[in-house]
Amino acid sequence: MSEQGAISPLDSVDRAILNLLQDDGRLPNIDVAEKVGLSPSACLRRVRRLEDAGVIAGFVMLVDQHKIGRPVDVFVEISLDSQAEAKLEEFERAVADCPEVMSCHLMAGEYDYILHLAVADMFDYERIHKQYLSRLPSVARLRSNFSIRTVYETTKHEL
Repeated sequence: MSEQGAISPLDSVDRAILNLLQDDGRLPNIDVAEKVGLSPSACLRRVRRLEDAGVIAGFVMLVDQHKIGRPVDVFVEISLDSQAEAKLEEFERAVADCPEVMSCHLMAGEYDYILHLAVADMFDYERIHKQYLSRLPSVARLRSNFSIRTVYETTKHEL
């Protein structure tokens, strides 16, 4: 394994397996094996090795946020009043309690964090701001940006 924990090196069969499973995580092992030219047992061993090594972090179902009533993407830039490790940890624990937060990223640059929220509308964002965002610990400044539309998005890593 390399320093980052990845299997080194991934061979062409590993890459083919990963590409197939990224396209369809529910693809039966027998179909994956056939497509990559392995026996089902050899393919399953490879998938398990990739899971054990953390290359496959998990399997998820993607939900269409428009169809569940959360069509608006909001990106919130957050600056904290301190970058002390304890303050960062406290903020990170608290932000995980907001169910509308889709992702939170520690940033280098002008602000400390950026949050991606999926909300119903402006009124829903106002509720979230009052109930969660304004109560996050150590926040010095919030700046909200509303997406007009998503141009491109993927969950797939090209291998």
